[in-house]
Amino acid sequence: METQISNGKKVDKTTVLLIATMASFLTPFMGTSLIIALPTIANELAVNAILLSWISTAYILTGAMFAVPFGKIADVYGMKKIFTYGIIILTVSTFLAAVSPSAEFLIVTRAVQGVSSAMIMVTGLAMITSVFPPQERGRAIGINLTVGYAGLVMGPVLGGFLTQYLGWRSIFYLIVPLGLLVSVLIFWKMKGNEWAECKGEKLDRWGTLLYIIMLALVLIGFSTITDTLGMIMVILGIMGFISFVMWELKVKNPVLEVKLFFKNKKFAFSNLATFISYISTFAVSFLLSLYLQFIKGFDPRTAGLILVIQTIFMVILSPVAGRLSDKFDPGKLASMGMGIITVGLLILALITAETSLYIIILALAIIGIGIGIFSAPNANVIMGSVEKKYMGLSSAILSTMRILGQTFGMGLILVIFAVYIGAVQFSPQNYPELLISIKITFTISVVLSLIAVFASLARNRK
Repeated sequence: METQISNGKKVDKTTVLLIATMASFLTPFMGTSLIIALPTIANELAVNAILLSWISTAYILTGAMFAVPFGKIADVYGMKKIFTYGIIILTVSTFLAAVSPSAEFLIVTRAVQGVSSAMIMVTGLAMITSVFPPQERGRAIGINLTVGYAGLVMGPVLGGFLTQYLGWRSIFYLIVPLGLLVSVLIFWKMKGNEWAECKGEKLDRWGTLLYIIMLALVLIGFSTITDTLGMIMVILGIMGFISFVMWELKVKNPVLEVKLFFKNKKFAFSNLATFISYISTFAVSFLLSLYLQFIKGFDPRTAGLILVIQTIFMVILSPVAGRLSDKFDPGKLASMGMGIITVGLLILALITAETSLYIIILALAIIGIGIGIFSAPNANVIMGSVEKKYMGLSSAILSTMRILGQTFGMGLILVIFAVYIGAVQFSPQNYPELLISIKITFTISVVLSLIAVFASLARNRK
């Protein structure tokens, strides 16, 4: 079926959903497949605990920094254009990551991948939302998230197999042809189509620059907050944030429509719930990958198969929850999902070196069920609560909340690792400290998850 877009041309909705959904597979696959390979990378490149964490942190940090700017740029210059550039940059940077000669080079390529993933994420969901009517939007978002979760599912499994039999570099080599395939489909199936709801508006360059610098100071500072320099960066970042909000409130065409958070309670609290939920859940795969391989002694393949339990439930339930959010109150569905997540995190907070594998699998299943019920309805609330001209920006803000949550989640891990383990390589001598770090992180995650439940419920109050 075709629908008309902002430039007057018609586009096939199924084609847009197919291409955006294929792209949505790449970024989560990139994240989870590499997480399972981190212990192997640590051994091969002689990486200490802090530097190893930056291999994941660099990816989500740059994604957070550039998501909102690219959301606005896409609204002004065209969503398809930014989406296409994002796919191309992701493909090139992935190849460079595959041939990395050192951990430092790998971190740089991961940072570039983060920029490209921001370009893809903020435009893909916005394009889907633009071409599907409200009565079909929840289903389309559910399908998109399902394939994204499939990337999460296949990440640990394929990542484990590839790491064990072909080495960690093979993970990146696998992504390159997929990126090329999506690029071909864009030029073949979407030629001449474009979305630019704010075409002609001037880009808020000063606001964009202030946003990037402010966020970089806060996030990098937070990850090194145990040092004096880290504290100074956080303070400067907070000051920059205040200046950014004041600037955005008075500028004519802001890069971030701050007023949306003050005028639209559903939009504000739904994004807050997204942000907090990702802080509390992002640590699960990273920490359990280390726990299962270092403390339990499993190989990468087996660890990947165990971690996939969570994402299997996410894949099964996300499209169901998406369809239900078209018929029932999506806010209440999302709140129920967040409550279920809290139960799973509570189980993991009690983890010990002797914890049964069945208990870990149960916790992963519960968390997967909760995320599956939470994500699509919550996204449906956000995207359905704004005017069409804010679709790109709204998608960018949602993506930013996810990435910010992941970044602060990794920042939390970095702080705890710095306090209890330090900048040393993992070894049996510091496994007790690793276990303490895991328990503390999951305990904090339980508290944050409870806060997200209340934030999710607050949007329904009049």
